[in-house]
Amino acid sequence: MHAITTDNLTKRFDGTTAVDGLTLSVAPGELFGLVGSDGAGKTTTIRMLTGIMDPSDGDAQVLGRHTVREAEAIKADIGYMSQRFGLYPDLTVLENLLFYADIYGLPSRGRAEKIDRLLGFSNLAPFKKRFAGNLSGGMKQKLGLACALIHTPKVLFLDEPTNGVDPVSRRDFWRILYQLLKEGVTIFVATAYLDEADRCNRVGLIHKGRLLACDTPDNLRGLMRGTILELRTDNARRAARILRDRLPAVSTGIFGDRVHLVTDAPASTGPAAVALLRSEGIGRVEIREIEPSLEDVFVSVLTKQERRDG
Repeated sequence: MHAITTDNLTKRFDGTTAVDGLTLSVAPGELFGLVGSDGAGKTTTIRMLTGIMDPSDGDAQVLGRHTVREAEAIKADIGYMSQRFGLYPDLTVLENLLFYADIYGLPSRGRAEKIDRLLGFSNLAPFKKRFAGNLSGGMKQKLGLACALIHTPKVLFLDEPTNGVDPVSRRDFWRILYQLLKEGVTIFVATAYLDEADRCNRVGLIHKGRLLACDTPDNLRGLMRGTILELRTDNARRAARILRDRLPAVSTGIFGDRVHLVTDAPASTGPAAVALLRSEGIGRVEIREIEPSLEDVFVSVLTKQERRDG
């Protein structure tokens, strides 16, 4: 039995389709990443899977239970951490955990041991008397996760859990998730960070509510057609504009301070691009062939989809 399944799951709001015929499955003990930009449908998907919101069409099951007909039964076995987790800033770390223990009806026997374990698990033990409102962003996220785990859920839903969190806290947060995987927890995480997608067992790429591709990170890279040439210049944006105008047959994208060209003929495209940029007054141009990242794959798959859609 799969931990999560969806069949043509669809949600419409006043004529706008937020999730469009989503069909996927997640195995028990798997770390599954739903990846897309803001407005792609990630949050709506999670709200339907957790029984908070009913779909317009289609069906979903979590742990073999229907998300509409058996929503209350599902909630006892899942943890959900929304983008803005409901911490109480005027309660301490410990008081927040005790409050959620009461909400979930955690028995008094073993409660103290469970809370102590979660405090140690999240590295929050030294801060248990600190008010939640005085925690850093990363510590708030860890407290939110600890509260979502208070009742030992079998499936954990995380909606952009590291959004706006510093890199060190993001790394620590993912270390905690890996520990949960070792305990057999199924994790469904929605994220806009492509580097985080690389940490997942499988990844679903979603755009405008539609699932564009779903596979392991390595297999998704196999969807990439062509060779990627990475250019470093002093003015990446100007260089990209020039290349788009003068080399329209080559796919051009900006990745930070670098320009990526996707081409089927790297031996000729590379020298042509360098010569073109130098003729336009861009002096420093370094070029090399690189392996595709998931961001490259996402852009490539999205471009193909948009061409099909006209």
